[in-house]
Amino acid sequence: MTETLGVFKECNYHMENNGTEESQINPELQLLLQRLPPGIQAAFSTHSDLDSLLEIIIDLGRKPEARFAESNVTLCDSEVTQDDIDYVTSRISGFGDDNRAGIARTLHRISAIRNREGRIVGLTCRVGRAVHGTVKIIEDIIQSGKSVLLLGRPGIGKTTMLREAARVLSDDMDKRVVIVDTSNEIAGDGDIPHSSIGRARRMQVSATNKQHAVMIEAVENHMPQVIIIDEIGTELEAGAARTIAERGVQLIGTAHGNSLENLMINPTLSDLVGGIQAVTLGDEEAKRRGTQKTILERKSPPTFGVVVEIQDRYKVAVHPETAEAVDDSLRGQQPATELRWLEDGKVRVEKQEPARSSHGRGDAGERFADKRKDGPSMYLFGINRQRLEEEAAQMKLPICITDDLRTAGLMVTSKSYFRRKPQKIRDAESHGIPIYVLRTHTPMQLRHMLATMHPQANIPHPEFEPNEEHREQLAAALNEAANAAGEVLSNRENPVELNPQGAYIRRLQHLIAERNMLTSKSVGRDPHRRVMIYRDER
Repeated sequence: MTETLGVFKECNYHMENNGTEESQINPELQLLLQRLPPGIQAAFSTHSDLDSLLEIIIDLGRKPEARFAESNVTLCDSEVTQDDIDYVTSRISGFGDDNRAGIARTLHRISAIRNREGRIVGLTCRVGRAVHGTVKIIEDIIQSGKSVLLLGRPGIGKTTMLREAARVLSDDMDKRVVIVDTSNEIAGDGDIPHSSIGRARRMQVSATNKQHAVMIEAVENHMPQVIIIDEIGTELEAGAARTIAERGVQLIGTAHGNSLENLMINPTLSDLVGGIQAVTLGDEEAKRRGTQKTILERKSPPTFGVVVEIQDRYKVAVHPETAEAVDDSLRGQQPATELRWLEDGKVRVEKQEPARSSHGRGDAGERFADKRKDGPSMYLFGINRQRLEEEAAQMKLPICITDDLRTAGLMVTSKSYFRRKPQKIRDAESHGIPIYVLRTHTPMQLRHMLATMHPQANIPHPEFEPNEEHREQLAAALNEAANAAGEVLSNRENPVELNPQGAYIRRLQHLIAERNMLTSKSVGRDPHRRVMIYRDER
């Protein structure tokens, strides 16, 4: 030990004589440099720009190299020996099954390269720094409670942003944050986590193949509001992430991939953004969409609601709605993106909205999305649009049809499609969009639906004769439903049951509940079957 200290003193003296005092070096960086062989350590005395040092490469039989932000520098003319490598490994923590080690209470990471016999023949010593302010560019997003996935090339700053997110959420927002730290890279090596994570708690992972199990353990045992995870890379970890998100816990994580498109075509990790599946459409639906019969669609809701592509340390591209971005990409459209960057300490945002057709989110879509007197805008799935428009024209009824499910107030589909539950129908259900199911495509069924959509127009319906008694009955039933909806909206805790009605009137009452963002269901048996309206607190 005395000999080692003597070597360090000699190196420090060498540094002082070359104009770089030890006290000027960042204390944590100093802890890394002190683990290097004396010859390599002394070489840093000639470099004043240590703040931009990224990593140190020590490979057997080659000259040691320092990699800075803008250049690579050979540290000395002597080739690295096995003794040099052993010198470093004997002064750091043990390597895990991922061939990574660290230095206690620091953020540095040392990664090993081994030969066939398992002997270490190369080291990559990455400099770890707690950089404050990097998360400012997406701070509003992580504070919103949405699950956020960070993407970007190695070394771009994903882990640094995770670390800063942990500090902001745990200290500034007083949330219960748990970090699942597989390689001790987020919170540093050793049992005491680095101060840069704030009051967040850290769970270490004994082996990389147990990361998914620790993720689930964190939720089940420690009641976190937020879980932070670095490098989701396996199907089991992707599954664990989905389980956590479904339990209502906010996730902030990183994954292998530079962009959303990379992730979509990755069969292991595509589930993080909803997964991709091939769907075969019917002839009418394919013709309506103007596509081939077999298309790609998103399989399920994404685990992460927001995807952030880190382009450099202070510039990102944000997909604020992952589901919409994936759907747009599968349709061959450019997803809506927010470009964000830091300029003079302020966050600048530039929104890039792709051009859409008038049937989508353009003027027509916006005009119809607010459910005006023309009725809710309808998204047709497997329904002949031309036939429906002809029936509406004969009945002299205005209808609003959109090709974008996101602007629809109602989905209309057929019984056969509804039974198969393709992704579009599941999307409508998950977003609370009412679904009107037609038994057949006959003109009578279409007129039946249109009459349901426009009860105020006093249109004769197949179940009623156009006489005054039935009109009064219909008006009374609709008024009863509207009054019940008003009662429930006025903070009424108990459900309101309506008077028994036939199937047609019950459908209209359900529609009134849906238009008021309430839940309804039919209870009892005919002739006493009736509608119950209530709040869904889930």
